[in-house]
Amino acid sequence: MSFAEPNWHGFRRAPSDEEEKPVKLVIFDIDGTLVDSQDFLLEAQRRAFAAHQIEPPSRQRSLSIVGLSLNEAFAVLTHEKGPVESLAQAYRDAWALMRDDPAFDDPLYPGASETVAALAGRDNLLLGIATGKSRRGVAHLLDRRGWSDWFSTVQTSDEHPSKPAPDMIFTALAETGASPAATYMIGDTTYDIAMARAAGVHPIGVAWGYHPPAELHEAGAERIIADFEELLHLIEG
Repeated sequence: MSFAEPNWHGFRRAPSDEEEKPVKLVIFDIDGTLVDSQDFLLEAQRRAFAAHQIEPPSRQRSLSIVGLSLNEAFAVLTHEKGPVESLAQAYRDAWALMRDDPAFDDPLYPGASETVAALAGRDNLLLGIATGKSRRGVAHLLDRRGWSDWFSTVQTSDEHPSKPAPDMIFTALAETGASPAATYMIGDTTYDIAMARAAGVHPIGVAWGYHPPAELHEAGAERIIADFEELLHLIEG
């Protein structure tokens, strides 16, 4: 999910010791952080549950699992008593149909496009993605937004354990050569914050996503940003 290439075969690495090293690596979650996909996600969930004649959970509970991989998300939503793999496949099928339907949209949050563009233009900074989305879903987003060449490392649920396991960030660090102390994980859920803390990088929460700021604070976020302008100030500072 997350309920969710650049150059897939040649990500941009940090320069060698003989060159000026990038100061920072900024890793973004997607759903609830860059993309306001809640209506899309909820409808895909609704269709998956309807296909199995199961009453869907409340909106709040449905959004609470955004960020987990599909199987993990449906295991949580069904209290591990439902046909998890079948529900996950029904969700994928619904998502594929909706993605090609102009009636459905998953818009970027205000300021997201400008901020990604501004950060991508920094010579001393690398961008990454760590998401519960599938690689196919991420590739579709990057291609649609014209971001395919801007992200040096892209980690998805296809290759890694679900958040909050730190594997996505560990791989991003290995691919870019960035240090944990110079790396920021930007996310909207407690899963993002816990993953960042487990990997030893800076956990930064956003106030506009699917988990309340108070929960992000409790999970250990170093800071909760109110908008993308504040994020730019934080990273540049």
